[in-house]
Amino acid sequence: MRVRDACILAFCRLGVAGLAPKAPGTWGTALACLLAPFLFLPLDMGGRALVLLLLFVLGALAATRAEKLLGRKDPGEVVIDELVGVWLVLLPFAEPGFWLVVAAFVFFRIFDIAKPWPVRASENWLPDGFGVMLDDVLAGLWALLC
Repeated sequence: MRVRDACILAFCRLGVAGLAPKAPGTWGTALACLLAPFLFLPLDMGGRALVLLLLFVLGALAATRAEKLLGRKDPGEVVIDELVGVWLVLLPFAEPGFWLVVAAFVFFRIFDIAKPWPVRASENWLPDGFGVMLDDVLAGLWALLC
């Protein structure tokens, strides 16, 4: 495997979170919640929005390559979409406390797993990795409404 492909997979997996033998999406979301106070929440609203936009595009491109490398659609070990989804839930809160981050985690996981309309349908609205990312954005929006 080329170094570039190994880096893409590491990015998609958020390091080792996506390699968890059980519930990699939950581990990816947990890691995203742990990283948020250091990498996301200190930014102003414009910075946060820019980070989410960049991560959506880079995550979609990386997830597209990961699907080809791993030989399957929306592999469970790709968890960059969980990071974008749960950080979207945290976007509007200036300084969310511990319990709000826990609530973001719980509500996001509920909607990411249950996939109410239009979350499941959105997986096919955009091609390849963009569909992978979009369903978690919509799950994040549902969680944010809660």
